[in-house]
Amino acid sequence: MKPKRDVNFKAPANQNEIPFGAAFPAGHLTATNAGYRTFAPQIDYDKCIRCLFCFVYCPEGAICKDDVDAKGREGKLTIDMDYCKGCGVCAHECPKKCISMVKEG
Repeated sequence: MKPKRDVNFKAPANQNEIPFGAAFPAGHLTATNAGYRTFAPQIDYDKCIRCLFCFVYCPEGAICKDDVDAKGREGKLTIDMDYCKGCGVCAHECPKKCISMVKEG
């Protein structure tokens, strides 16, 4: 379940190009992360018990889960860095502490 993206976004050049009402349906990303994130979450998949706390608590919806894996378990969790703001809520809420915040750059 990955968030939607609008890769064909074009900023309006003048006032006449600004749409009346909503420009895009909710959930569209018109630009990637602006680069202000200083720490990025990394998941240690050996420790992860797939409790999905990080998925539930992520304020940006940046954590995605795949479907069921080959062994019939819940799917693998991935972090979409285009949406992630580096807030650290996922690392704080993880009961097994398998998410660590790593300095970017």
